[in-house]
Amino acid sequence: MKKILALIKDYYLRLTISGVDYARLKGAKVGANSRILTTALGSEPWLIEIGSNVTITSGVRLLTHDGSAWLFKDELGRRYLYRKVIVGNDVFIGSNSIIMPGVTIEDQVIVAAGSVVTKSVPKGSIVGGNPAKIIGSFDSYEKRVLDTYVTEKKMDKSKSYRDRIEEHLDKDRKDYLK
Repeated sequence: MKKILALIKDYYLRLTISGVDYARLKGAKVGANSRILTTALGSEPWLIEIGSNVTITSGVRLLTHDGSAWLFKDELGRRYLYRKVIVGNDVFIGSNSIIMPGVTIEDQVIVAAGSVVTKSVPKGSIVGGNPAKIIGSFDSYEKRVLDTYVTEKKMDKSKSYRDRIEEHLDKDRKDYLK
C-alpha cells in the first residue's frame, strides 16, 4: 500500500510542479533559466547535473546506470555500474533522445531529436543519430539562425498565435535523402 501511495504522490507531483522543480525534488542539480519537459530522470536522479539555459524536451531519457550488468553474477553476486550524466550550459536536447550513463554534454551543444548519445559531446557541437555523431557546429547554426530566422520583434503579438505563425511560415521543403 505504501508503494502505491508513493507512486500516486509522484504522479501528482509530475502533474502539478514544473519539470525543473520536479528534477530538483528528485535530487538533480539544475542551473538557472532551464526547462525540463521530461520526468525520465532514471532511478538515480541525484547523479544528474544540468547547467543553465538548458532545454530538455519531452521523451528524453537520462540514464545513470548500466542495467545489463545485472545479468552477470558469480559467487560475489550481481554487478552494478553507476555513472553521472552532466549537461553543460546553453544546451538543447531534442525529443526522445537517450543520454547514456557517464556522458558529459559540454556547453553550447544541440542534440538532435531521437539521438542516442553514447559518448561525451564536446563544446560547440551539434550531434544526431544512433549512435550520435557530430553533424554540425553550434557557431555556424547560430549564425544561420541570427541571419535568417524571424525575430521576436517582427512577430505581431496583437495577432493570434496561429496567424503569427502563418505569416512567417517558411515554405521551403527539405531535400530528399540520397
